Amino acid sequence: MIFGYHLIIENMTDNLLTFERFIYALERGEFSDLITTSWHKPEQQANLVDIPTELDPRLAAYLKNDGFNGLYSHQANSFDVVSQGKNVIVSTGTSSGKTWCYNLPVLHTLLNLPETRALYLFPTKALTEDQYKKLEGINAFISENDCRIGTPLIKAGIYDGDTPTAKRKTIRNNANIILSNPDMLHIGILPHHTVWAEFLTNLRFIVLDEVHTYRGVFGSHVANVLRRLKRVLDFYGAKPTFILSSATLQNPLALAEALVEQPFLTITEDGSYQPERYYFFLNPPIVNEELGLRRGLIDQSVEVEKSALDANIQSLVFARSRKAVELTLRRLNERYLPIERPNMQGYRSGYLPRERRAIESGLRDGQISAVISTNAMELGIDMGGVDAVLLMGYPGTVASFLQQSGRAGRRQRPSLSVLVASSSPVDQYIIRHPDYVRGKSPEKALLDANNPLLLLNHLRCALFELPFADGEGFGKLTWEQIQPFLTVLHDLAQATEKNNQFYWMSDQYPSNEISLRNISGQSFALRLLDEGGQAARIGEMDYQSAPKMVHPEAIYLHNGESYKVKRLDYETNQADLETFSGPYFTEAKVNSEVEMLETLNHSEKSAYLKELADLNVIEQVTGYKKIDWQTREILSHHELEMPSNQLRTVGLSLKFNAEMVDALRAEAVWNSDPNQYGSFWPAIRKQVMARDQFRCQVCGQSGEANWLHVHHKIPFRSFYSAEEANQTENLVTLCPTCHRFAEQNVKIRSGLGGFAYLFAQIAPLHLMCDQHDLGYFADPVSKYNQKQPMVVVYDQFPGGIGLSAELYNVSETVIEDCREVILACECRDGCPACVGPSGENGLGGKEAALQITNHLLRK
Repeated sequence: MIFGYHLIIENMTDNLLTFERFIYALERGEFSDLITTSWHKPEQQANLVDIPTELDPRLAAYLKNDGFNGLYSHQANSFDVVSQGKNVIVSTGTSSGKTWCYNLPVLHTLLNLPETRALYLFPTKALTEDQYKKLEGINAFISENDCRIGTPLIKAGIYDGDTPTAKRKTIRNNANIILSNPDMLHIGILPHHTVWAEFLTNLRFIVLDEVHTYRGVFGSHVANVLRRLKRVLDFYGAKPTFILSSATLQNPLALAEALVEQPFLTITEDGSYQPERYYFFLNPPIVNEELGLRRGLIDQSVEVEKSALDANIQSLVFARSRKAVELTLRRLNERYLPIERPNMQGYRSGYLPRERRAIESGLRDGQISAVISTNAMELGIDMGGVDAVLLMGYPGTVASFLQQSGRAGRRQRPSLSVLVASSSPVDQYIIRHPDYVRGKSPEKALLDANNPLLLLNHLRCALFELPFADGEGFGKLTWEQIQPFLTVLHDLAQATEKNNQFYWMSDQYPSNEISLRNISGQSFALRLLDEGGQAARIGEMDYQSAPKMVHPEAIYLHNGESYKVKRLDYETNQADLETFSGPYFTEAKVNSEVEMLETLNHSEKSAYLKELADLNVIEQVTGYKKIDWQTREILSHHELEMPSNQLRTVGLSLKFNAEMVDALRAEAVWNSDPNQYGSFWPAIRKQVMARDQFRCQVCGQSGEANWLHVHHKIPFRSFYSAEEANQTENLVTLCPTCHRFAEQNVKIRSGLGGFAYLFAQIAPLHLMCDQHDLGYFADPVSKYNQKQPMVVVYDQFPGGIGLSAELYNVSETVIEDCREVILACECRDGCPACVGPSGENGLGGKEAALQITNHLLRK
């Protein structure tokens, strides 16, 4: 056995017995042939220090009653640093007790200075609820054991979107700890700061938990919300201490200072006890070698999870989409007779608060055997006795992998994590490089608080909250940097200038129009139509994504359900949907053009020029594909007429030089099997030659039919059927020499598209971002590169959020990874695990993409 386990039944608890049974299934049972990597992380003993003598005795008594023989070293360090009035960020592993890093100094101060106020901000409501219950337990113990107390000293209150309106005033006026989230701070607290005056005046601590989630667009928004908060706090004369906690990051100090724009101390040495953990990577079997297709992720995950359930292992399954949550749950339920079915639940956005609380409680008390969740359960809520975590695909970052894996084993007993890979390039890369998550520190969390559009929107909010005086800055931005934005608001009649101050004058309530989850304030309302034609709003879609996600006839996934889009109205910014139960989903086909505006940085390489530049990306949805949900087979192609979108952003371009292209053309030798053009091909071929007067349409040479060739302008494999591909308007007569040259160019175009696809797929591994945060564009004859090929990868957000800037620094490493992915993939000519299906990029994509990486790296 891999870990030297011995299945000795005697002297074994029930938990260990079931645990052994599941490990046996992975090591030597039905899944053993699919396990590519496994490792064991041994138990880590705690580094305990004495409870500080200066800690309030009531808190010390609670700790001892709760089984604390001391504090973990990082908890004690945090208490010392905060007691000195210094800002701190604690970045340690999962289940390391980071809650006490902020609760101890806050509660100690609050018990001794009752007028103290603290604001706790959490990224999810589940985490808010979990921490509220812990505070309630502490307060109950202290109240019960301190006869001097007539009313609770720790008066915590949740103030978020689920808080009933009737209770908000009481919580605002009486609570000394407010638990909330950045969204509520942005939309419900800061715009109404005058009714929070007493709380804000006495605010001494601001806690931000799980700050590794504050990256990308969300993090950039939160940084600006904190700028606004500090500005309001200056108005009330408050200078609170910031306490931040995070999962392990490569750049915790840089992230803290980018978010808060103040000096911080970091605590990264983890002194907590860690139970032993077991990790398994499982790669589903290949079901089509030529296409490189593996067994479906959901089907394979259901098999593994059923094995865990049959072994009585309480488990948590992480899926990457709401749709996958619902399908996995349904498939699991179908595997059991109703009388034998374990208690299994889904967990995702869209569930009512009482449903979420019931599921969380069921996990803690063991009433629920399995929960299939999106990443909503990734953060540090108490999982109770969960012993196994199943990850349906790599979650995108090392930090998320560690967080999700760490949801199990939180009661000082062994746990295991199983990653089931999908066919995507990222998943297959991780399967082949387990040390990427096993031996590497997590990624950097990136954000850009100075994104122009985002900054303008938050200056709107800040101006609504308080006027801007001449010479005043915004965070670290000087008056000279923000004055142009205020002038824009003045020109839009949203601000007025009087007595050297800018005042808000619009009737708009700006915070209401700005979501912290995207940059643009514009959005489409999603309306569900019933059989009678009545519409109910079920959500919204940002303006940039709407054409791709909710175009007419698109299948839109919402709250785990499928809907078909009947209409997208640009005049009213509304999309009308109806319920849908078909077996397919859709994927938009997008044509892109990139305009290079201004070079920000550049570096000359032997085979190409690397540039970071301001771009204008013009996107137009031209159609969509229907794709079978089970097999991922493309069922059909459909055309659409949609308006174009323009995106001003930042991107990385790789501009190939002429020497490299000439070498590629010389090496791109045709070696693919002939296509099966169909039984009517001879007649079609003669028809096209006759139309073209038996003359090559490039060089003009005439010839006999058996000498001339007929060429597909758009590669044959790009079509769903031979009938579609063989339309005469897609065919042209060429002589053998021109045909060979055309095919070489097809291979270069195909390889260029395949390389661009793979580069954009692998880049997020180095950027701590989602796949959809990056767009890519490949131009084989670019006017911005002297009619030579160019690949561009860009931030999918107006103004950019720093992703391409970091990609500029690590691009060579990404190219190396792309080359390794292509070499390791076993498919013949392209598949989802490398350069994309050959039918998407034309013939020869894999070989040509490999040649491109070789030349870029001079291999």
